Amino acid sequence: MITVKEIAQICHVSPSTVSNILNGRANVGEKTRQRVLEVVKETGYQPNFFAQSMRKQSNRMIGIIVEELNQFSTSPIVAAIMADCEDHGYRTLLMNLRMYDKWNSSQFGDEEKLREILNPSIQEALSIRTDGLIYVAGHCRRIDCFPDNLPIPGVLAYGLSKNEKYPSVIIDDERGGYEITRYLTGKGHKRIGIICGVENNVHTQTRLVGYQKALYEAGLLYNPLWVRFGDWCRLSGYEEAKVLLDGGVTAIFCMNDIMAAGAYDCIRERGLVVGKDISVAGYDNREIADFLFPRLTTNAIRLHEIGRMAAEIMIQQLEDKQNSSMYSGVMRIPCRMIERESVGSPEEN
Repeated sequence: MITVKEIAQICHVSPSTVSNILNGRANVGEKTRQRVLEVVKETGYQPNFFAQSMRKQSNRMIGIIVEELNQFSTSPIVAAIMADCEDHGYRTLLMNLRMYDKWNSSQFGDEEKLREILNPSIQEALSIRTDGLIYVAGHCRRIDCFPDNLPIPGVLAYGLSKNEKYPSVIIDDERGGYEITRYLTGKGHKRIGIICGVENNVHTQTRLVGYQKALYEAGLLYNPLWVRFGDWCRLSGYEEAKVLLDGGVTAIFCMNDIMAAGAYDCIRERGLVVGKDISVAGYDNREIADFLFPRLTTNAIRLHEIGRMAAEIMIQQLEDKQNSSMYSGVMRIPCRMIERESVGSPEEN
């Protein structure tokens, strides 16, 4: 690995100047600072002296890096992380990457772009001697969020780490999709349509697997014509519900409550009544679920539990290093069914 001395030689400055720039303390010209930071980025330099300082002293501080604080799932997860850390005597440092605001989902798969905005936050966290980092994704996908040589523990919440070294805490979406569909088959429905999210999304794929398993267990054939893909927004729920109603379904499982609201719009437009003429179930248990009429049966994502578990794993790694592998791999948090009035039996429909 390249050293501070080698970076200094490339930039024609002293090693102490490089070190001070990396620590944000250098009183140098902007041109010199930019040149040093450019070489650091090009060479992939990792400041190992941070790791040494971390081993010597605990600051009892845990960094939380979020992709987008305004995302509906983020705030409850962060609140739970902070509460659990506080209960264990740890302070927290919150850093918001604002990825949704900057990218609008167009560059989430660009790992180079992610590292470009993430690495400064990691370096900032290391420079103020945080003991561990929790990364909170805006939506579940496979993410390479921590470098392999990160000198402190890392945990990924609401996403799947590409590096098995770092534990992940996610929704048990497969089980969630299964339980919603099983609930509908238990009510006697045999023609169950589904409005999915974006096709290549992890939430979509795993909830769809659960849907298929429940149909199989109920002895029902999987009909690809009853599987529609939306974009998580209300209008797509409306448009895809049109196709499903024309296809003769008696129940519609929407992969989020927002698209379920769109399905309600379509059903009402046709003069039908939700829960009587056609059953609808959602996912997430957003506020809108309780304000729709009739109130929406849905699957509550236990976001606080995801945050609490991520914090517990982090604290376990910090305080019991011998058993730090106790929470390894992927922890899946089950959803909770919220039964309301939007689902009836097909005999009532």
